[in-house]
Amino acid sequence: MFLFGMTLMSESLQKVAGDKLRSILAAMTSNSFNRILTGILVTAIIQSSSATTVMVVSFVNAGLLSLAQSIGVIMGANIGTTITAWIISLLGFKADISILSIPLMGVGFVFMMSKKVRNKNIGEMIIGFALLFLGLSFLKGSVPDLGKSPEVLAFIQRWTGWGFGSTLIFVLFGTILTIVLQSSSATMALTLVMCNFGWIPFEMAAAMVMGENIGTTITANIAASVANVSAKRAARAHSVFNLFGVLWVLILFKPFLLLVSKITVAIGGEDPFVSTESILYAVSIVHTLFNVINTMVMVWFTPQIVRLVTWLVKSPKEEEVFRLRYIQAGPTATSELSLTQAKQEIIHLASIVKKEYSYARRALNEADNPQAFDELYKKLEHYEQVTDRIEFEIANYLNEVRNGQLGEEGTGRVQAMYKVISELESMGDSGFNIARILQRKNVNNKKFEEEALKRLNHMLDLVDHSLDVMIENMGIGYSKLKDLSSALDAEVAINDYRNTLKEEHLMHLEDRDYLTGVYYMDLVSELERVGDFVINVSEAIAEVKVA
Repeated sequence: MFLFGMTLMSESLQKVAGDKLRSILAAMTSNSFNRILTGILVTAIIQSSSATTVMVVSFVNAGLLSLAQSIGVIMGANIGTTITAWIISLLGFKADISILSIPLMGVGFVFMMSKKVRNKNIGEMIIGFALLFLGLSFLKGSVPDLGKSPEVLAFIQRWTGWGFGSTLIFVLFGTILTIVLQSSSATMALTLVMCNFGWIPFEMAAAMVMGENIGTTITANIAASVANVSAKRAARAHSVFNLFGVLWVLILFKPFLLLVSKITVAIGGEDPFVSTESILYAVSIVHTLFNVINTMVMVWFTPQIVRLVTWLVKSPKEEEVFRLRYIQAGPTATSELSLTQAKQEIIHLASIVKKEYSYARRALNEADNPQAFDELYKKLEHYEQVTDRIEFEIANYLNEVRNGQLGEEGTGRVQAMYKVISELESMGDSGFNIARILQRKNVNNKKFEEEALKRLNHMLDLVDHSLDVMIENMGIGYSKLKDLSSALDAEVAINDYRNTLKEEHLMHLEDRDYLTGVYYMDLVSELERVGDFVINVSEAIAEVKVA
């Protein structure tokens, strides 16, 4: 119940703040201080450093954050996650907040009855919060009384008498527990429960906290395992950062714990080595102090961390061109945030389409060279298959995103994206249609005059310009694109030139070979259709309204 409550609260918080989180992460990364502050803020809001780091990995994968920027945000996320420990130690044990759990569920249920998605998400968040503390209450209630049953934890007590070896055992224990639970906050809560009931002494609890900081890096590495090289490096940077921190704390373990003890006494508590009264606060101070000091030290070594992870995760010698670049890691925990990855992938598809038309131009100009034309024909056929495949993959991804809870604007963006990828796939088909028209011309031994080639190349220039305008509009983004004048001008230019060529062709019809003229006008018509697809893309983007 505790784990489910934590998951429900974290996911609903992300949905409520989803679009704002994307803006914060994209905007507040101008310097190291802002990056750390961003990580703290986002993790404090969504109560999950794992969710923040997975989000950061997906943003690096989508090209929205650089590797150096992501490292700063991850450092901040480590500090932000300590807030959960303080909430649990201050409220979960000293005050019986579970008394409020049932009334809170009632409030949450009222919110969930609303037709507005945002209110439903707020309701989920309230219910998640209530379940979290109700689960913690059950955890405390189910702990055996060691005074009556000391044999219950005889096996753990055997682990505590081996000096530094015991410390390493509890570091490993904390790491494994965090990997299994997929949440350092959940492991922290269990550590606090064990401390509260005297299961483990302060030193072993501190060692478990160190293990939790290692285990929490696993989630981001799992998310990055199918992502691009930059995302893998961001996840490795998280591991390097936390492993280095645990290493220096283990080297200075006794002095570090003595410092924590002095801080605990200084703020009015008792010595955690002697009394169990203040052990909860002491463990929370260990968690916070570790992450704050580690961040203050490591932030100065960001360039070195970048170089190290670049060495650890090497770029492939020759990266395959025809693959999904940005959405391999699957939808993020928040549907709204997943749309950023989809947007970048669609822009990537548009760049592939533009590349296809550069090959179409070469095929037009090499049509009389059989060997060169055959190679270009195969290339254009392959590009058409690639655009089909990528459209299918993006559509499947959008289906998964749509299954999550989207706001009104998010739903509009998904619908626009379906329209855009359909138009881009049609452009891919048109590129191959050009190759087929040229092939039919070659089979019938027809050739274009130099003047006709010049006009077709100019038509391709207009199409290239319209594709550039389209990609620029796609970058501006859904609900932000207001001015369609450049896209409309590009389409008008293509239509006007098509009309000019059509009139000119009809005027000189008897002076030209009829079949050659048919192929010529087929190419003109196909290129004009591309202009229609291009304007459809810009219009689909512009039609998305802000919620």
